[in-house]
Amino acid sequence: MDTLERIADPLVIAGKTYHSRLLTGTGKFADLEQTRLATEAAGAQIVTVAIRRSNIGQDKHAPNLLDVLPPDRYTILPNTAGCYSADDAVRTARLGRELLDGHALVKLEVLGDQQTLHPDIPATLEAAQTLIAEGFQVMVYTSDDPIMAKRFEQMGCVAVMPLAAPIGSGLGIRNPYNILTIVENAKVPILVDAGVGTASDAAIAMELGCDGVLMNTAIAGAKDPVRMARAMKLGVQAGREAFLAGRIPKKRNASASSPIEGLFF
Repeated sequence: MDTLERIADPLVIAGKTYHSRLLTGTGKFADLEQTRLATEAAGAQIVTVAIRRSNIGQDKHAPNLLDVLPPDRYTILPNTAGCYSADDAVRTARLGRELLDGHALVKLEVLGDQQTLHPDIPATLEAAQTLIAEGFQVMVYTSDDPIMAKRFEQMGCVAVMPLAAPIGSGLGIRNPYNILTIVENAKVPILVDAGVGTASDAAIAMELGCDGVLMNTAIAGAKDPVRMARAMKLGVQAGREAFLAGRIPKKRNASASSPIEGLFF
C-alpha cells in the first residue's frame, strides 16, 4: 500500500487521522536507541508508554523516552499498565495527562490477575466511566467478549482494544469469530491488543476487519526487533489490503482458474 492509498484509507481515532494502522509499545527493548529504530521500522505514529515503568519526565536525571520519540512526531499514548484497581488506573491516567501537558488520549487497562494479565472488566468499566467524565479520550483494553466491547463503545470509549490472546503470549488470535463479531457490531475503531506473535497474526487481525493492531512483546522480544518491526508493518498493510479487496468464499470443491468453457480448441 503506497502513501496515496494509505492517505485515502486513514485510521481515525478521537477525530485525529493516522496513515499507519500499527501501534507499538515502548517497553522491553534493550535500550532507547533500539526503541527508536524499531518504532521507525514499524512506521508507527501512535506509541504507548507505560506511565508506571517509563520515564517521560518523572525523573529529571534519567534518560527520557521523549528524547527519542518526541511528541511533535508521535502521538504518545500513556497507558495504565500494571494497575490492578480502578483507583490506581485513574490516578495513573491523571499523572500521564499532567506529564504530557493536558494530553487527553489514554489507553486504559485494569488487570485482574498477575499470571494471565486478563482484564478486570468490572474495574475497567468503573475506571472508564470516571475518566470519560473527566474528559479523557479512552482507548480501552478488554476481553474478546462482544457484549462488553459494545458496552465500552456505548459509554463513550473512542476505541475498543480486545485481546487476541494473553499479553505477551504470542499465541495469535485464539477466538477469531469473537473478534469478527466485535468488528461487525462496532461504530468505533477496533484494534487487536495483546497476543500477536508474528506478522501472519497481524495480517489475520486486519483480514478480520480490525482497524489496527497494537503490539510490544512480539517486536521487542524478537531476536531482531527492528526486522520484526518491519515485518509487522508489512503484515498489517497486507491484511488491510486483503480485507478491502474481499477474499473469495471458502468452499469444499475445486473451482478451476482456467475453466473448460470458452476454449479455442
